[in-house]
Amino acid sequence: MNNARPPGLAPKPASHTGEGPFYAALDLGTNSCRMLIATPRGGHFQIVDAFSKSVRLGLELERTGALSNAGISRTVQALHVCAKKLRLRGVVARRLVATEACRRAANGEKFMSRIRSETGLKLEIIKPSEEARLAVVGCAPLVAPEARQVLVVDIGGGSTELVWIDLSDVEPAQKTKAMMQLSPGTGTKGVKMPLGARVVDWISVPLGVATLLQRYSDVNDDSARFALMACYFEEMLEEFAPYIEGSSAEMMHGLQVIGTSGTITTVGAMHLGLKRYDRNLVDGMAMGSRDVNRVVERFLQLGPVGRRDEPGIGRDRAQLIMSGSAILQTILRIWPTRHIRVADRGLREGMLYSMMHADGAFEGQ
Repeated sequence: MNNARPPGLAPKPASHTGEGPFYAALDLGTNSCRMLIATPRGGHFQIVDAFSKSVRLGLELERTGALSNAGISRTVQALHVCAKKLRLRGVVARRLVATEACRRAANGEKFMSRIRSETGLKLEIIKPSEEARLAVVGCAPLVAPEARQVLVVDIGGGSTELVWIDLSDVEPAQKTKAMMQLSPGTGTKGVKMPLGARVVDWISVPLGVATLLQRYSDVNDDSARFALMACYFEEMLEEFAPYIEGSSAEMMHGLQVIGTSGTITTVGAMHLGLKRYDRNLVDGMAMGSRDVNRVVERFLQLGPVGRRDEPGIGRDRAQLIMSGSAILQTILRIWPTRHIRVADRGLREGMLYSMMHADGAFEGQ
């Protein structure tokens, strides 16, 4: 596997708004509100506008079971910006989704109604299976032709999705397309898709970087809190078939792990020694389990204050990086791999690909 820039996202934005057609995908998560607007280009797509804002919507969710007024207010403000961008671009197709925080919150549906009335945007709260499917589709361009087994890991703010896919019967040139056709719902586990791919199992663990941190917020010792978070996350994997069956030689042969999240891209940037984040260097890069362990050990050595002041982490992510690292390191300890492919892409890209494919936007390209 190499670090050449993978296909899937054109690196430069379109030069003006007169091009198109434009598609939009918005992902409202536990921590962030993020949107991409793109247009089909050469069998992939070109990003023409992007928005990302830390809204901390689920900041009090683990403690109260509801979205806080402050988090709701921050999110509505961010969505007003998104609504304006959508109007200016004349978007022809859009998909706007909310994930774990709104799924779990007692006032999640009420919040959706408020968003519609105040911003005009209609968001859908998607099921964990759909969140997993979109993560797989978004990361599909990163699958290696030689991969026989693929584990896609999406570490969110409120939940973590894992999807294990058997590609051993798929032709190398068809593996990306096969991944894009997967639909990891209950009815498709173990069933081969037309190109030969098979979803071995998938799981949505109701723990992400924010909710796992909140659960152990009363533990003052940094190392002890990290160990507790890792142990608890592993306990939540007990119903995941690849965990139950253990790491057999057949499962581990040709295993590729693809990880998407702010945690994984931050670990990747730290591994490269970047002081300023560069998506072109991080997206698609490969790291080994040992590389990840070295970075996590450095995080622990820095401590809370050091992490906050470390340019490669940033103040917004400093509090959340250890809960995310506990999740990532646990996964790589259970399924050690020579390479984890780092994906600075996920749900939004999955929605864009799905909409454009459904419209036939890539036909003949």
